[in-house]
Amino acid sequence: MSTTFTKSFRSDSPGSPSLEAAGLRWLAEAENQGGVSTPAIFGIGHLQLDMERIETVPASRTAALAFGRALAVTHAAGAPHFGAPPAGWRGQGGSIGLAPLPFTEASGAPLTWGHFYARHRVQPYVRWAIQRGGLSERSAGVFEDLAERLVAGDFDAPQPAGVPAVARIHGDLWSGNVMWTAPPHGPGHWSGATIIDPAAHGGHAETDLAMLGLFGVPHLAAILDAYNERCPIAPGWRARVALHRLHPLLVHAMLFGPTYGREAVAIARQYV
Repeated sequence: MSTTFTKSFRSDSPGSPSLEAAGLRWLAEAENQGGVSTPAIFGIGHLQLDMERIETVPASRTAALAFGRALAVTHAAGAPHFGAPPAGWRGQGGSIGLAPLPFTEASGAPLTWGHFYARHRVQPYVRWAIQRGGLSERSAGVFEDLAERLVAGDFDAPQPAGVPAVARIHGDLWSGNVMWTAPPHGPGHWSGATIIDPAAHGGHAETDLAMLGLFGVPHLAAILDAYNERCPIAPGWRARVALHRLHPLLVHAMLFGPTYGREAVAIARQYV
């Protein structure tokens, strides 16, 4: 069986092989300290990325515990500021799936998570979703009200204990981007899973944790227990889960239509 997997990219996609490679390598910097594994990069082409082929196994509670601990270490590797791109990336912006993902520059970058989330993860996607029919014009008001509260800091919370002020996050950590793996036959680091298809940037650790449960990752309770043991999550985090899920739902509303838009509106109303 081939040890190489080749991922192809569309020419009209905001993503690129170079961007994805940068994100994977940035996340991989934490592996030596016990962070989550990422596929090795073998080659970067114009519209393709050659990387390590990952052999998957069914999810298990043991693997979920290892993954939760490793994810905490990856987050703790930190980032320079909210919205920071992966180290070494010099492009105009990022991508999350087939949608653009705005990055921020160090100069003038938002100092708080709420400001960053409102200006770079809520408001742009509301505009794009309205333009594409995933949200109605009349729904814009509830998102503006929410943005005001976010900018005011009403939902700012500390990172988990041991994670710096800005976490190094995967950014699109739904269940399909978590590939469960078997432990090594001999000694060596095992993170329980390998993560793929990143939208890596500087953000809040709770964003990745919330995304894991959005589409039903296996053994979520075990992942969270192990994570919380390594890096205790700030009190009240469960009340913030839906807020952190708002961005991926807006991405889905933009790409796939009003079913997700209605869910995003319902979440926004919970916080205004």
